[in-house]
Amino acid sequence: MSEWRRKLQQFMIGRYGADQLTHFLNACVVVLLAVNLFARTRILYSLAVVLLIVAYYRMFSRNISARFQENERYMRYRFQVTECLKKWRFRADQARRFHIYKCPGCGQKIRIPRGKGKISIHCPKCHTDFIKRS
Repeated sequence: MSEWRRKLQQFMIGRYGADQLTHFLNACVVVLLAVNLFARTRILYSLAVVLLIVAYYRMFSRNISARFQENERYMRYRFQVTECLKKWRFRADQARRFHIYKCPGCGQKIRIPRGKGKISIHCPKCHTDFIKRS
């Protein structure tokens, strides 16, 4: 077993190897093949094979700078998507736990916990008092 490991290590010297984009492509291949078990279309199977070829091409590539730049672009896009999802999840959590009212005097948003009944709200900005149901 160690002989195979040594040969693989020698083969991979100077090659790019696996990164986050390669892992994502491999996960897409697995999902496409799983969906293809039920859908039975050649398009999904062909797409899975193409993605697998691209993933292995990236792993065995010797053009490290190009593969690094591709991975950086993927990571930037992934960051944007995950941040958008985090904001959506935070807003949904806040909407579940709090009411957000606007002050009738100045328009300041005020966050009030839900389930407290009818309460008097004091605006911290313009010091207006108003009554709302939480």
